[in-house]
Amino acid sequence: MENLLRNKAYWRSRRGMQELDTLLIPFVEERFPALSPALQQAYLRLIDREDWELFDWLQGRGAPEDDELQTLVNLLLERH
Repeated sequence: MENLLRNKAYWRSRRGMQELDTLLIPFVEERFPALSPALQQAYLRLIDREDWELFDWLQGRGAPEDDELQTLVNLLLERH
């Protein structure tokens, strides 16, 4: 089950937008397995968002209203 969720997160993180791919894919490879189950589910919600919205959040132009999503944005930026 754990590998299935990670694989799902990995494949859904492949966006085709280089700026997002260079942040999301390494994050899933390196940090996703160590996230709490709640944050793993939140990550799946995060990557359901539109590319432009994710990109804006990761560029500091706006922020998600959901605290778990903001935690993940912070973790993504911390790694970068």
